[in-house]
Amino acid sequence: MMTNRERLLAIMDGKSPDRIPWIPRMLLWWLYHRNYGTLPKEYAGWRLRDIERDMGMGTAARDGEVYSTAFTNVEVAVRREGLDTVTEYITPVGSVSSRMRRTARLDMAGIQPLEVEKLIKRPADYDVVMYIVENTHYFPTYDEYLLYEKDIGDDGYPMVRAGDCPFHYFLGDLTGYEKGYYDLADYPEKVEALLELITDVERERLWPILADAPARFYLHGLHFDSQLTPPKMFERYITPYYHEFTDLMHRHGKVIAMHADNDSRRILEPLRDAGYDMVECFTTAPMVNCTLEEARETWGTDVIIWGGVPSVILEETYPDEQFEQYMANLFKTVAPGDAFILGVADNVTGTARLDRVLRISEMVEEHGNYPITA
Repeated sequence: MMTNRERLLAIMDGKSPDRIPWIPRMLLWWLYHRNYGTLPKEYAGWRLRDIERDMGMGTAARDGEVYSTAFTNVEVAVRREGLDTVTEYITPVGSVSSRMRRTARLDMAGIQPLEVEKLIKRPADYDVVMYIVENTHYFPTYDEYLLYEKDIGDDGYPMVRAGDCPFHYFLGDLTGYEKGYYDLADYPEKVEALLELITDVERERLWPILADAPARFYLHGLHFDSQLTPPKMFERYITPYYHEFTDLMHRHGKVIAMHADNDSRRILEPLRDAGYDMVECFTTAPMVNCTLEEARETWGTDVIIWGGVPSVILEETYPDEQFEQYMANLFKTVAPGDAFILGVADNVTGTARLDRVLRISEMVEEHGNYPITA
C-alpha cells in the first residue's frame, strides 16, 4: 500500500498510484473551529495533521519555501491604523504604499486580511515600483525546505510557492484588475517596461534558485480566469513567459502547478499550452461554469487535476441526494484514476458538514482503488 507521498510522486511521474489520493485543504475548517472552540469533541486539542490522518486523508503541505527576498536601498515602514495595516516602501525615487484591512470575523475564521489599496495608484508610482524590483534580491533557503519536507514525511509532498507571472502579478497585486487594464490602455509603455523588468530580474536572480533547489513541486501562478485573463490576453502576456519558465523547470525535473480557484472554462487550452503540469484547487460547477468533464475532455492526462470537489457541495444548503450524485459522477469522470488528486476547491470551510468530508473518505476507500471503474 502506497503512502500519500508515494502517490503524489507517482502521479507527478506520470504513473498510476494504488488509489487516488484524497488530500483536501482542511486548514480553514480547523482554524475556524479551534478559534470558536467548536471542534468535534473527539478532536478537541488535536493538531490538524493528526485530524487529517484520523480522517483518512493526506496533508496539503502548502508551506514549502526555497528562497527568501531582501531589498537594497529600500526602506520598509509598517504602521497600524485601526484594523488597517499600511506598508510603505520608501526609495530614493519616491514612495508607494499598500493597505491591508482585517476584521475580527476574518481573524476568527482564519482568513487573511483584504488588500484594499495597491502599490500603484498613479503614473509616477511605476518608477518607484521599478526601482523596488531592480533592488530586490533572492537567496536560497534550501535547508529550511529540507526540514519542512522531513516534517511532512509520508503524509504528503511539499508544494513550494514560487510566485506569479509578471502580467498577473501586475494585475492582481500591483494595480488591481480594473486599474491594471485601464493602465495598459492609457500607459502601455509604462506597463510593458515594468513587465519586462520583472521578467528579466526573476530570470536572472530567481529562476536559477528554483532550478537548483531540492524541491520538485512548484506553485507558480494563481487565479487565472476566463474573464479576468481571457484567452487573447493570456496568449499575449502569459503564455510566452511560461513557455520559457516551464521549459527551464522541466529540464530540471520540476512539476509546475497553477492555483485554479477560478473559472477556467475558456482558458483550458491556454493553460495546457503554456506548459502547466497541474492545476490545484481546481474549481468546478456549480461554483463556476467549468465542469470536471470539460477539463478532463480537453486535457486528458496531460494536465494533472488536484481538486474536483467544489466546497459548496459540503455545505448544509446543498441537498444530500445531489451531493451523492455529484461524487458518483466524479469517480466516473476520472476513471481509471490517472493524473488526478481528489481535493476540495478551494478549502473545506468552517461551516462545511464534517459528515460529508468523512463520507468522501469512505468513498475513496470503496471506489478509489486503481483502476477506478466507471
